[in-house]
Amino acid sequence: MDSPVKPDIRPLHQAISRLGEIIVGKPRAIRLAVTCLLARGHLLIEDQPGVGKTTLAHAIAAVMGLQYNRIQFTSDLLPADILGVSVYEQGTGQFKFHPGPIFAQLILADEVNRATPKTQSALLEAMEERQVTIEGETRSLPEPCFVIATQNPTYQIGTFALPESQLDRFLIRLALGYPDAAAERALLGGADRRDLLQHLQPVLSPENLLDYQEAVTRIHVSEDLLDYLQAIITLSREHPEIASGLSPRAGLALLRAARAWALLEGRDHVLPDDLQAVLAGVVAHRLRPVTGESGQAVERLVQQLLDVPIP
Repeated sequence: MDSPVKPDIRPLHQAISRLGEIIVGKPRAIRLAVTCLLARGHLLIEDQPGVGKTTLAHAIAAVMGLQYNRIQFTSDLLPADILGVSVYEQGTGQFKFHPGPIFAQLILADEVNRATPKTQSALLEAMEERQVTIEGETRSLPEPCFVIATQNPTYQIGTFALPESQLDRFLIRLALGYPDAAAERALLGGADRRDLLQHLQPVLSPENLLDYQEAVTRIHVSEDLLDYLQAIITLSREHPEIASGLSPRAGLALLRAARAWALLEGRDHVLPDDLQAVLAGVVAHRLRPVTGESGQAVERLVQQLLDVPIP
């Protein structure tokens, strides 16, 4: 039997290069974001205001040729403001559905934890099922469907912590952080990022992206690699310092992300290196230390999962 033809990933690398011109000095974060998109996941970016979270989302939409909507989450935002509403039209004597901003290929849920839990939950069905049920009718969302949510630190005033059920809908969580000295100098001395975004041309089309997402599902995973993945999952469940280990859904998320990373590396099979590359981004927001959630405790536990021997 002939092996499947490898897809041409040069457009993906070109897209990553273009994103690097906008978000300077953050190549790993950009690569993880594209990995999340290829794996048909959703991305959570948690960081301080002003480090480029919104800019990254806008740039991904522009480079990938995706229809883009931004939803600014506030404490008075209602689910109907996200999903849409039916309005009675006097001329026809009928109700007409007016779709909300969720009906886009890339949705930026900006400052998602400033909305109430009821409004946050309006995203759940959309993210998991890629459809929404409104007034008893199910409506499919456009494909590809990619949600990027930004979250401010929970110690800031006016924020609501995302529940575990909501966090689990995000395939990858990452932080951009402050740029290093060289990258910040390039930002200060370069063109305004908004001007660069306006001139950013698509490298891919939605159809190209769907083809790449399908190619990710064909990346081969060996039995030995599955043994390694299961060893990581088992350790997370048996570790005395972890209150809640990785669920089966988390294991599947790791596998999807590792496949997407392997595709970006130009391979048709997953290596342990691919799993290790995406591990922190996929599992850090799913681990609950016994001593209470803290950044240092989670980092230490993730490192112990990375130290699991490779079969």
